[in-house]
Amino acid sequence: MAQNTPRVSSRIDSTQMRIGEQLRYQIEIEADSTALVVFPEGQTFTPLEMVEATDIDTFRNKDRFNLTRKYALTQFDSGHYTLPRQKIIINNKEFYTDSLQVTVSDIPVDTTSQKMYDIKPLAEVSNNYSGWGKILLWALIGLLVAGALVYWFFIRKKPLSDAEKEALLPPFDRALLGLKKLEESRYLIQSQYKEYYSELTNIVRAYLEEEIHISAMESTTEELVARLELLQQSGKLNLEKPTIDNFKNVLKKADLVKFARSRPETRAAEEDRKVIENVVVKTREAIPEPTEEELLQQEEYQAKLERKRRKKKRVLIGITAACLLLITTGGAVAYYGFYQVKDTVFGHPTRELLHGEWITSEYGYPIITLETPKVLRRAEVKLSNAMKKVISTNQTFVYGNFTGNFHVSASVTTLREGVEFRVEDAVQGAIATMEQQGAKNIIVKQDEFTTPSGKKGSKVYGNLDITTPDGETIKGEYIMLNFTEKGAFQQVIIVHKQDDRYAKDIENRIVNSIDFKTQ
Repeated sequence: MAQNTPRVSSRIDSTQMRIGEQLRYQIEIEADSTALVVFPEGQTFTPLEMVEATDIDTFRNKDRFNLTRKYALTQFDSGHYTLPRQKIIINNKEFYTDSLQVTVSDIPVDTTSQKMYDIKPLAEVSNNYSGWGKILLWALIGLLVAGALVYWFFIRKKPLSDAEKEALLPPFDRALLGLKKLEESRYLIQSQYKEYYSELTNIVRAYLEEEIHISAMESTTEELVARLELLQQSGKLNLEKPTIDNFKNVLKKADLVKFARSRPETRAAEEDRKVIENVVVKTREAIPEPTEEELLQQEEYQAKLERKRRKKKRVLIGITAACLLLITTGGAVAYYGFYQVKDTVFGHPTRELLHGEWITSEYGYPIITLETPKVLRRAEVKLSNAMKKVISTNQTFVYGNFTGNFHVSASVTTLREGVEFRVEDAVQGAIATMEQQGAKNIIVKQDEFTTPSGKKGSKVYGNLDITTPDGETIKGEYIMLNFTEKGAFQQVIIVHKQDDRYAKDIENRIVNSIDFKTQ
């Protein structure tokens, strides 16, 4: 059995140090190879500050393990300090190391070789926005990139290609330009009559389809000519009959060239192009002036097209902005973490407390000093007749409540002369008060506690269930620090939700700020 019992030992390289130097504190555990061992974590060495903790060094000795972990500790105030016992959990059982006395010495200063100056007054320090600075910098870069992309693709006037410029021309100018290019082409020189007449008829058909709104591209020669004659007879197209006949002859000749492999003379082909050019000019002259109703319809159509273009531009800008927001958010989440970004954007009550402006105040008498995110307000505590016989004065200061996001209270109690005082009774009374305020299933753990300034007290802590006015049960944590300074009893109680990401940092900062006025 003795061999199976874990062995815990600790040692320190020196019990004396200078301000700012580091001590090496080592914990050694000999336990069974199947044992579950939990070493101290965090700032459990108060009043000394842990700078670094090494990885656990494991050495196997037959069926047992020797586990060693080293800690670097420091202190920046001179004095005599007690390094508290450290708790090690082995298979759910608690083991403690011995406490040690450490002396921190001042660094000698030669005051004869340098001048002495008065203490400088307090200076206002602006809030630290270094983290936000990076976010804003990347967001600004992203906005500039997105703005440049939006300008380049959607806002700036892009230079048009020759094909785009030609497509923007009116149908008449486009037809004349196409005929001019056909005249300068090499189709006739290379005896490519089929290609020549195909392009010639396509130019005039496309013009008629756009200008007088008839289905010319899909129509046969007879159908196209019939439609032109019908428009002429109805008075919608003032085109002379010889012009229609010349146009019909050219279309028939083109059909023979394209489908019967006819080979006309080059001079005749050039004359046919001139005939088609004349048809285009005469057709434009033959179109009646649009009525006022038609002009209104065209204006409405153009306005509709403009609205569509604007809507498309807005949609594209919205998509670009959404992509930018997604990229910026993803980068921030990858760099800072999801909850940090979420709480920064949407807010989190305890995060605002942690990163807000903290206040250091003095409460009660004998004075207890605390640094808190908000000033504690005086609360009236009704004392029963039995308590009035024991308590001389009670001063209680509170922020928040049990069912809120964060609760902290500080009380200073003085007793009447001749009254025997026990801290355990005061703790039980505080727990009873917590139960009256909605706390249930309170788990009580107790340990010794020493403030950074060396004031000793007791720490009661654990978990509890909090019942809200709506009947909801919330898992919470609490810590109760008890001191007896200058003949009075001082107590600080902190209660917060168990799963709160920022509450523990607030709690540690408040606890480390506790001090008492000696004068």
